[in-house]
Amino acid sequence: MYESNVNENYKLMVDPDNLNWDLLEIKDGKFHVLQDNQSFNATVLEANYETKTFSIKINKNVYTVNLKDKFDLLVEKLGFANMTVQKVNNIKAPMPGLVLDILVQAGDVVAKGDSVLILEAMKMENVIKAEGDAVVKSIEITKGTPV
Repeated sequence: MYESNVNENYKLMVDPDNLNWDLLEIKDGKFHVLQDNQSFNATVLEANYETKTFSIKINKNVYTVNLKDKFDLLVEKLGFANMTVQKVNNIKAPMPGLVLDILVQAGDVVAKGDSVLILEAMKMENVIKAEGDAVVKSIEITKGTPV
């Protein structure tokens, strides 16, 4: 089952197992369609398989079609579709301590889990790690700075 949104105006559910049509590819991206004793010429003008967005010309009309498969519909139903990624603007010490070493420089690319600095707190060394993939924009502290 697919949800089809055409020109952001029409939504319809499409069950590929119950389609009653004949589709013949004439050449790359050009099709001849027979449905309910009517004949159509269709051309796929643009196809973005990542976003499932297609621009299709049928006879002389151009349609923008967005498709959602069963997985997209499930993600939406569970409420995950509109979640945004939280951007980390800075790293804060989880407890007061002293910066022993800074392991990155401005401009470095870090991946989630990479060590970025070593903090001494309560006579223990704590390795502070990146919470996500990022590029280090700036470093506002130096070695030996209490935080």
